Amino acid sequence: MVDDRKSIVIIGGGSGSSVALRGLKTHNVDLTVVVTMFDSGGSTGILREEFGYPPLGDIRQCLVALSPCGNEQVKALNSALDFRFDSRSSLKGHSVGNLVLAALTTVYHGVQGAVDELSRMMQLQGQVVPVTLDEAHLCARLIDGEVIRTESAIDLRGNNGPGISEIFLDAEVKANPRALEAIEKADAILLGPGDLYTSVLPNLLVKEVSDAINDTKSPVIYACNLMTKLGETAGYGVSTFASEVIRYIGGRKLDHLLVDNTKYSPEVLNVYAAEDAAPVKLDNGAAKNFAHRIMVSDLAYVDGLTVRHNSERLAGIVLAAIEQPPTNPLGTGFN
Repeated sequence: MVDDRKSIVIIGGGSGSSVALRGLKTHNVDLTVVVTMFDSGGSTGILREEFGYPPLGDIRQCLVALSPCGNEQVKALNSALDFRFDSRSSLKGHSVGNLVLAALTTVYHGVQGAVDELSRMMQLQGQVVPVTLDEAHLCARLIDGEVIRTESAIDLRGNNGPGISEIFLDAEVKANPRALEAIEKADAILLGPGDLYTSVLPNLLVKEVSDAINDTKSPVIYACNLMTKLGETAGYGVSTFASEVIRYIGGRKLDHLLVDNTKYSPEVLNVYAAEDAAPVKLDNGAAKNFAHRIMVSDLAYVDGLTVRHNSERLAGIVLAAIEQPPTNPLGTGFN
């Protein structure tokens, strides 16, 4: 009997990749998520600075998102791993999952061994793979030449000053061999969703990873952001997001570009406008220069006044993209 399961590699960070995993894991696919290792904020940042542990927060989020549905024991474990102590306590807001991963990193002499053991305990179908096992910090050079060091400083810049000219790492790193192997064997590669400069693109700063994506014959799919972000992507349209992705994977045109066309309520728009954020607009004339096929759909889930990708709808359009050759440069009709 022929196994027609597709192998999908998701490349990104914590919350965005988690959304994609929750939708795709319910389908007949083999999943690998390649996770950025340059986070420096919150619990992760404390563990990194005080004890020298690698960034663990994005890994924890993806492990929990990939865990099997319907298993009560695993649900209980997930709840414990996601529990966060009060920031005013001596545990300084640490996540239990981060502490468990830190302990396992010591016991198993490295973060990959820690991830493998916790994956076994959580009965995961699929794998979580750090993009690199080396140490480096993410940096951003602004248009005026100023350099901002560390992911958290970039993420929390919170002003609409000079835009980002480029991002780079402060040390050379090698790709995790498992990441390269997964990309080589993938039937499709999904970039995003997630913050452009702090979740998606940092993985592409690992040269072997960007080279592998640039060289693959499998379709490369990019899930564009729903909203712009102050200090990082303010004023960006879809074409700017897509052009930056292409820039960091070495010039390869995207096979599929996934774009949201949700109609948001005035209340939601006002909340984001207060943070100088707005829906990412499809600029058709320019965006088609960066993708063979643009797939437009209602991809958002609105939780109260918070917007995120809808896991199920995102999974559906990703699977549709894999099955459809990019013959039509602008495809719609997925609502």
